[in-house]
Amino acid sequence: MSSDTLFKYDSKSRNANEFINDEEILKTISQVENGDYNIRDILNKANEMKGLEPNEALALLLCDDKKIENEMFEIAKKIKLEIYGKRIVLFAPLYLSNYCVNGCVYCPYHAKNKHIARKQLTQDEIRAEVIALQDMGHKRLALETGEDPDYASMEYLLESIKTIYSIKHKNGAIRRVNVNIAATTVENYKKLKDAGIGTYVLFQETYHKPTYEKVHPSGPKSNYEYHTEAMDRAMEGGIDDVGIGVLFGLYNYKYDFTAMLYHAKHLEETFGCGPHTISVPRIRPADDVDVKSFPNAITDSLFKKIVAVLRIAVPYTGIIVSTRESKKSREEVLEVGVSQISGGSRTSVGGYVEEEEENSKQFEISDNRSLDDVIKWLCDIDYLPSFCTACYREGRTGDRFMSFAKSGQIKNFCQANAIITLKEYENDYAKEETKKSIDKVMNNEIERIPNEKVKAKLAEALKGIDEGRRDFKF
Repeated sequence: MSSDTLFKYDSKSRNANEFINDEEILKTISQVENGDYNIRDILNKANEMKGLEPNEALALLLCDDKKIENEMFEIAKKIKLEIYGKRIVLFAPLYLSNYCVNGCVYCPYHAKNKHIARKQLTQDEIRAEVIALQDMGHKRLALETGEDPDYASMEYLLESIKTIYSIKHKNGAIRRVNVNIAATTVENYKKLKDAGIGTYVLFQETYHKPTYEKVHPSGPKSNYEYHTEAMDRAMEGGIDDVGIGVLFGLYNYKYDFTAMLYHAKHLEETFGCGPHTISVPRIRPADDVDVKSFPNAITDSLFKKIVAVLRIAVPYTGIIVSTRESKKSREEVLEVGVSQISGGSRTSVGGYVEEEEENSKQFEISDNRSLDDVIKWLCDIDYLPSFCTACYREGRTGDRFMSFAKSGQIKNFCQANAIITLKEYENDYAKEETKKSIDKVMNNEIERIPNEKVKAKLAEALKGIDEGRRDFKF
């Protein structure tokens, strides 16, 4: 297979306007802005934890009654606790290459940027990066690349995934590799599935087609339909866990918020399973990128409200916030819906082994704390950090995961698995002060387990970890 097949168009490509219809989105926004929605009825429906229609979610988002807003935050918090408990999943991005043939105006990797430090990791360099990440305690990675057929071919990606899974350093192991790469073909998605990836992630950036084409003036990514239809092809290729997202700040938030929910609804109705994750990045400064050029940037208070309404609208979907956000901002949105965060992240190629070059990062990080600092912080504010990947490896993905989540059974697995992986982290990587915080949280969480059989099995696993064994899972 030649390297350029990563970007070949699929003969079965459908029309993105079938499910992201500009006229319908604008009509929805207009109806909500000018209509008389019964917010109390929407809140009552939200309390049932079965999700909301896009127009109902937008009505909640646009409601400026502070009393209603606070009630909405409480409902989002309740839904998160009911489905996810106190668990917060940790991951780190791993940048393999920043060569890119696209012209995206919001990303410093764009092809016309001649002063960014370009690099592609060799397999030996990937090993070194992975060992550095394992030595932090990470078990789950998100692979990132620029879009370039010479430096991010499917062969290179598959070889890199194989390399990552092969590395066992001390007690470290990367148990799940999620992938955030360019839109590709059903054939290539099948190959990624066979390689054992977890979630395939691709941000739409913006669903507004004129703006999309404006901020993607050149390169394969400029094809709006092909990019927007990627998740359909991924699911056709057997990847049933997909992650969507928009880059808030590129276009009006009301449009992109509504369109993203229509996209999630389309996946649910077409494949019986909506997105496994939704990411909510905001535009950030970077080399050759000035955020002042993007007047649609959103405030912290609106950002929190968006996260809360997403949690209510798609209750069983993981919501991800990266180190783009500050400690303060992340703490705000953790309470109302976020279930996954990155920690100790580097956004340059090779940044975990060597100090990052200023002109090599994809974006500026706001939360620069080490993974251990993030773990201690989460424990100190009464969350349960989790490195669990058991669902992927036990086949609880796609509609199977959703059925467990919707029935409430997922807590029978996830809480115990989170405690097990946190115990591994404590024994292998945590600083002494962090261990004290971990012990307090673990003891509290163990007491919350209602099933005595689960509690007994968990006690055996924790004892095994103290004896040197690893990778227990429910």
